[in-house]
Amino acid sequence: MGAVVVAALDVTASDLLGPLYCSVAVPAGFPSPAQDYFTGRIDLNQHLIKDITSTFLVRVSGHSMNGAGISDGDEWVVDRSITPVDGNVVVAIVDGELTIKRLRLEHGRVRLAAENPDYPDVVVPELAELTIWGVVTRCLHRL
Repeated sequence: MGAVVVAALDVTASDLLGPLYCSVAVPAGFPSPAQDYFTGRIDLNQHLIKDITSTFLVRVSGHSMNGAGISDGDEWVVDRSITPVDGNVVVAIVDGELTIKRLRLEHGRVRLAAENPDYPDVVVPELAELTIWGVVTRCLHRL
């Protein structure tokens, strides 16, 4: 199903403080030289984490989610306090095995959908043990 590495977040506010160079959105077209000034610091905790006590970083292993822009080695911010709904990308445990897929609830059945046609979806059998471990809120992707 694919391996995942889970790590608890152990950070203080100052750990995720970084410089905020411009207080306005940066256009993807031509740069504006008038907006190259420093305006203070940005707290990544506020932007990435809703509840630090239930948030974990998960490293993706495998290619089953490539179609969603998620690559092998990416890191996810996963919140265990969010109630999963149809369409969420989740970390699931099916019969003791971890997997990362898109949650699909269809006609009383659960399907964990891959985002790559080379990988099969996981249709969870009625008698299988399923735990939705957490809901993915962000994907940290290296360029």
